[in-house]
Amino acid sequence: MNLIEKLGVSALHRLPPETAHDLSIRALANGLVPLPGAPVTSPRLETVLAELELPNPVGLAAGYDKNARAVTALMRAGFGFIELGAATPRPQPGNPKPRLFRLSEDKAIINRFGFNNEGAAAIAERLSRRPKGIPVGLNIGANKDSQDRAADFAKVVRTAGETADFLTVNVSSPNTEKLRDLQGARALAALLQGVMEARDSLPDRKPVFIKIAPDLDDAGLADIAAVAREAQVDAIIATNTTLGRDNLASAAKSETGGMSGAPLFERATTVLARLYRQTGGQIPLIGVGGISNSEQAWQKLRAGASAIQLYSALIYQGLSLASRIAADLDRRLQRENMTLAELTGSGSGDWL
Repeated sequence: MNLIEKLGVSALHRLPPETAHDLSIRALANGLVPLPGAPVTSPRLETVLAELELPNPVGLAAGYDKNARAVTALMRAGFGFIELGAATPRPQPGNPKPRLFRLSEDKAIINRFGFNNEGAAAIAERLSRRPKGIPVGLNIGANKDSQDRAADFAKVVRTAGETADFLTVNVSSPNTEKLRDLQGARALAALLQGVMEARDSLPDRKPVFIKIAPDLDDAGLADIAAVAREAQVDAIIATNTTLGRDNLASAAKSETGGMSGAPLFERATTVLARLYRQTGGQIPLIGVGGISNSEQAWQKLRAGASAIQLYSALIYQGLSLASRIAADLDRRLQRENMTLAELTGSGSGDWL
């Protein structure tokens, strides 16, 4: 981080977490945050993921810009792709505040937002006005009070799918009651059938990803791999936040919600490697969970990821982390005389 970014991060950490989060979105949307513009790229970093051309494999995970308010700025923040949302069919306020907690000693956060967003129509309108550039995806979810949550996913696709470059089915948030039940084989297959039918009704084919929890056992991972193959899912994002609270030191460690950040790295990377073996490397995987430096990004790729995503570490290290990691990956690929494709999965056995 440069001095300006360090001062900005320090100032935000003096505010309540959700206030700081909202202020950072407003600052980005109003052009008040210095950004690199073009992402770090090279022939070594360029890759194709589910027919999406990425200048580098470092993405922004969903959950930061839930309503696409800062989409134009985030497209210029150094990422190779970004994911917004989650969007639900109808606007909803989410869970009561406080619902975001910093675990500074652990370089982690806990959130229980509960899919707070302005609804698929409002988000789609903003996405439709974004400039050309890196791929922008939309994470999709269900309303908390819905009578048919599986149908909600298809509704979001029909409302907003045309405006996004890819769509991520989020059945792994721990903050909407019983949502994770949709990760079961039968329920997930039915949900994905509805999503694919809605996707196929759009003018252009959009890649469909699914995002899974880090708390699945081997049987659950095998079920998801089988369903993903059958449904012809374009990629799997591994993983979302965890309900686990192992070895945390921060005072807020007992808050309910999903935990993300540095303590999740080992668990999420192990799930990623197991999923890589379960899918036989035939479905692209996006590794997310606990990445805070280029070595951890490298290990995610070795474990089976074709690309990675960041979020929690940005709270502690600033948006420039994306460019720093991309540049480091480029130098290391050159030094090791490897391609991204050769790196992906090359060390999966180390995590099993």
